[in-house]
Amino acid sequence: MARKTLIAGNWKMNGLLADGVDLAKGINTAVKSKGKWNCEFLVCPPFTLLTSVKKALRGAKVALGAQDCHFAEKGAHTGDISPVMLKEIGCSYVILGHSERRADHGESNELINKKAVAAHQQGLKTIICIGETEAERDAGKTINVCTLQIAGSVPDDATAADTVIAYEPVWAIGTGKTPTAKDVEEVHAAVRKALAKKIGKGNANKMRILYGGSVKPGNAKEFLSLPDVDGALIGGASLKVADFLGIAENAGC
Repeated sequence: MARKTLIAGNWKMNGLLADGVDLAKGINTAVKSKGKWNCEFLVCPPFTLLTSVKKALRGAKVALGAQDCHFAEKGAHTGDISPVMLKEIGCSYVILGHSERRADHGESNELINKKAVAAHQQGLKTIICIGETEAERDAGKTINVCTLQIAGSVPDDATAADTVIAYEPVWAIGTGKTPTAKDVEEVHAAVRKALAKKIGKGNANKMRILYGGSVKPGNAKEFLSLPDVDGALIGGASLKVADFLGIAENAGC
């Protein structure tokens, strides 16, 4: 079943105003210069840059996303931001459950599920992240960990229209280490099987599953050509226009 490739950049906590605007303008120019692409582009800057990046991307077919949200629409939640706020300033996506949020902030599957439900209610698409630590991988628990995260983090009524899954082996994020293509293919197939159990086979077959974990132009073709890999969630390489667009080009976009 055809699923449109998604090339998503997670800028994490990087970039002051001038940096973010320059990067967005560079992406804008590069995307426009080619004209037609066989993929969808998304950038997810820090909260402070969302409005400025939105303006810098004007005229380019690049979606805007945030890196997290609260499950409440408003209230006494100092330091948080709600889905309706993100929607108002032009976001169409939000990343949820990234391993750095799970580790640094103790986010549980249950909390991520609540956030996803709230985001969907406001018309935001979610990228729900899953992945195993190096210890879990060494213990042979990769499939079990990812299956449990799918079961707990993905809302029961999630659809391919409002949800994307991102498999990011925690041990490969920002380390330069990468699993083999065979490993990635095995995990993505297992994730789709877990999705079928959770939301039905038809829906699961339509849902995009991204790979993340030290994705670069040099390995993009190998990973993104796998049958159950429908794009990439890119960290460090998304901070350079040439690398970000290079991944898309090498993936056949």
